[in-house]
Amino acid sequence: MEKAPSTRQLKVAREIQKDLAEIIRSKGMAAFGGAMVTVSEVRISPDLSVAKVYVSIFPSEKQQEVMQTLSGDVRSYRGELGRKVAKQLRIVPDLVFYLDTSIDYAEHIEELLKK
Repeated sequence: MEKAPSTRQLKVAREIQKDLAEIIRSKGMAAFGGAMVTVSEVRISPDLSVAKVYVSIFPSEKQQEVMQTLSGDVRSYRGELGRKVAKQLRIVPDLVFYLDTSIDYAEHIEELLKK
């Protein structure tokens, strides 16, 4: 059974989520082929070395393309994040991007309920 995240983990995850959302927003929709990218959640490992970043992408047809772009530029995102959190964190965590499918799941449930 997985242990609940500590207060420090939650605070660091919230800060990383806020800063990464700002970094992605500053790149603009053009960098992602016109798709809107939202950082929906960040989960950080107990040693604060790995951050799982969950992103939701609209429209969903561009998910693969945007995920490849994010995964390909992970070093630059980590570098920019490092400049933002340098005063708060000793080590900038490695970023791993995951697709957040909760919006697609909610739409699917809504469609089923309409039938």
